[in-house]
Amino acid sequence: MKIALDAMGGDFAPDCTVKGAELASQEISDDIKIVLVGKEDIIQSKLREHNVNNPSIEVFHADDVIEMGEHPTKALSQKPKASIPVGYGLLKSGAVKAFCSAGNTGAMHVGAMFTIKAIEGIIRPGIAGFIPKESGDFGVIMDVGANADCKPDVLYQFGEMGSLYAQHVFNIATPKVGLMNLGEEEQKGTLLTQAAYQLFKISKTLNFVGNIEGRDLFNDKADVIVCDGFTGNVILKMAESFFDLLQKRSIKDDYFDRFNYEAIGGSPILGINGNVVIGHGVSSPEAIKNMILLSVKMAESNIHTKIKEHLGE
Repeated sequence: MKIALDAMGGDFAPDCTVKGAELASQEISDDIKIVLVGKEDIIQSKLREHNVNNPSIEVFHADDVIEMGEHPTKALSQKPKASIPVGYGLLKSGAVKAFCSAGNTGAMHVGAMFTIKAIEGIIRPGIAGFIPKESGDFGVIMDVGANADCKPDVLYQFGEMGSLYAQHVFNIATPKVGLMNLGEEEQKGTLLTQAAYQLFKISKTLNFVGNIEGRDLFNDKADVIVCDGFTGNVILKMAESFFDLLQKRSIKDDYFDRFNYEAIGGSPILGINGNVVIGHGVSSPEAIKNMILLSVKMAESNIHTKIKEHLGE
């Protein structure tokens, strides 16, 4: 199995991506290879600089780089030989089983839609986030930013995809699905959540537990939390800030350490024909390592084919 990493992606690349790949290589089996995609001469010099000489790490050359501030669609069309489109090319051809990057988020999302494309039958692919639970597990929240405005049937599909992810990657036999709302009652919420509730209510495949409130994010009421991308992004960014606030106050707590973005590594795009993980732009070597390990878990579970089998047309 090969996992591709955009070696040029992220605010501190390629130093952090090379170091992160080395850390990940120490935690994966010998039959898994990490492919660093990017400018070969630069990557090779960084490998030497950081004393990385590991047979589990390979380099695949890409001529160009899509910078963080570039317009995604323009950059992808004008730079077809940049590390992100080259990485997607490897994924599409089957040369690698997953592709991850801490680079331009928009380019990663648009690249997925144009290269490996959405699974037929999926209305809108979404980005999944992870919420640390008091029990020690993680919950799935979807969407966390790809789709700011949604329709009820899109929210329902987020519930289906999130449930499959929780089942096959987190090994939760019957994931509980909750709809994020401002009250538990069926009639509460916006026109969107009220309509979506009716779709979830009649579902024969999902373990729908009803509306959940913000105070239920961290308990075990739901394993999968469904919301539009605007709401999900606000929730995720707020949750990440808890760790920073505690750090500033020199408060150490094992539970809140799991709110550190480094601990999770990245967010998968679900609903596309391949395993893709998007990392934080400020990713450290530890975050890069965990992004790669998350990509490995997704590839091993073959989650994108599970979604295609269950939801594809």
